Amino acid sequence: MLAKISKEQEGLETEMNNVKFNSLLCDIRRRRKEFEAQRFISQDIIQRFKEIGVYRALVARRFGGDEKSPAEFCQLIERIAQADGSAGWVASFGIGGIYLSALPLTTLEKIYANGPDVVFAGGIFPPQPAEVVDGGFKVNGRWSWVSGCMGAELIGAGILPRSGENTSLPRMAVMPREKVTIEQNWEVMGLLGTGSHDIVIKDVIVPEEWTFIRGGTSSLETPLYRYPALSFAAQVLTVVGLGIARAAIDEVLNMASGRVSVTGAPNLGERVYAQLEIAKIEAELRSARAWFYEAIDDVWQILLKGNKPSDHMVSMLRLSTTHASRVSADVTRRAQLVSGGSGVYESCPLAQQVRDVQMITQHAFMGDITYQNAGAMLFGYKPLPGYL
Repeated sequence: MLAKISKEQEGLETEMNNVKFNSLLCDIRRRRKEFEAQRFISQDIIQRFKEIGVYRALVARRFGGDEKSPAEFCQLIERIAQADGSAGWVASFGIGGIYLSALPLTTLEKIYANGPDVVFAGGIFPPQPAEVVDGGFKVNGRWSWVSGCMGAELIGAGILPRSGENTSLPRMAVMPREKVTIEQNWEVMGLLGTGSHDIVIKDVIVPEEWTFIRGGTSSLETPLYRYPALSFAAQVLTVVGLGIARAAIDEVLNMASGRVSVTGAPNLGERVYAQLEIAKIEAELRSARAWFYEAIDDVWQILLKGNKPSDHMVSMLRLSTTHASRVSADVTRRAQLVSGGSGVYESCPLAQQVRDVQMITQHAFMGDITYQNAGAMLFGYKPLPGYL
C-alpha cells in the first residue's frame, strides 16, 4: 500500500511540474520582445529556471543536484528554445555544473553549500594575463560574449597565469558576481535577449582553488563528468537551434490554418510548393536531430559501462552538432520563405527566429573548422589541438 501511495505521489508531482513548466514556456513565448528590448532575460524567469531544475540538472547528486544525462539536459533546453531562442541560450548555461566540476571538491562544497541552484556565467576569450600573487591570481581585463551574466551569481573569466603554465586550454577564474562590472553593450543581429555583454574585472585576487582548466579533468568520477566537456559545450548551444527550427515549422503550420490570402490565392496549406517545402524541411530537421541525439547516446552508453569513448565517437559528437546547427538555420530560413509576407513582420515569431538561429552558426564551436577536423580524422589524420 505504501509503495502504491508513493507512486501516486510521484505521478502527482510529475504532473504538477509539467504544469509549471508549460506555464513558464507560455510566459517566455509571450515576453520574447521584452527580453529583446532590455537585452537580457528577466530575473523572475531566471528564478523560475531554478525552480524547474535548469541549474541543478547537471550538478552532482552529492551536492543535491539531479545529475541528469546529457540527452535529458539537451531535451530540456530544446523545449525552452522552442518558446524563445534567447531564453533557451541562457538556460543552456546550466552546463555550468559541468564546467565547475573541474574545481577542487572543497571549492565545490562551498559553492553548493546553500543548494545546487547556482547560476554561473563566464567569458573565456580572449584569455587575459594574470599575475601570480600571494593568495592566488590577480585578475584584470575585459571579456566579451558573457551570455547570461545579468542573472548570474558566479562569474568566470579566462586567464593565462604568468607562471609558465603550459596547457593548450585556458584557465578560468571564478568569482562572485559583485566583483565584476558588466558593460551592457550587446548590440547584435540576433539572440538579443541573452545579455551576452562584456565584463570588466579590476585587481580581483582569485585563489588558485577557485580556478580550473576549461575542458580539463573533472574532480567528479560518475559518467556525466567523464562525458567530453567541449563537445557538450557545443551541443547545449546547437540544441537551441533545433528548438528554434521546430518552432519555425510549427509557426508556418499554424499560420496556414484558416488563413485567407490577401491576393485571393489558395490557402497556404493548399499550395503544392508549400506542401513540398514543408515536408522537405520537416524531414531534414528530424534527420539532423536524430543523428545529434544518436551520437550522444552512443557515447553515453559507453560511459555507463565504465569505458572511454573512442576519438571517432567524440568526433561524431562534434560533427553531428555543427551539422545540426547548419540544418536548423537553413530550415528556419526556408520556413520563413514559405510563410510569404506574413513572416517578415516583427509581430511574427519567424522574423526573430531567423535572426536568432543564424547567430548560432556564427559561434566558434560551429565553424567550418569542425568539418576540417572531422574530415582529417576520417582520412586517418590527427585533428588540430583542442578539437577532441
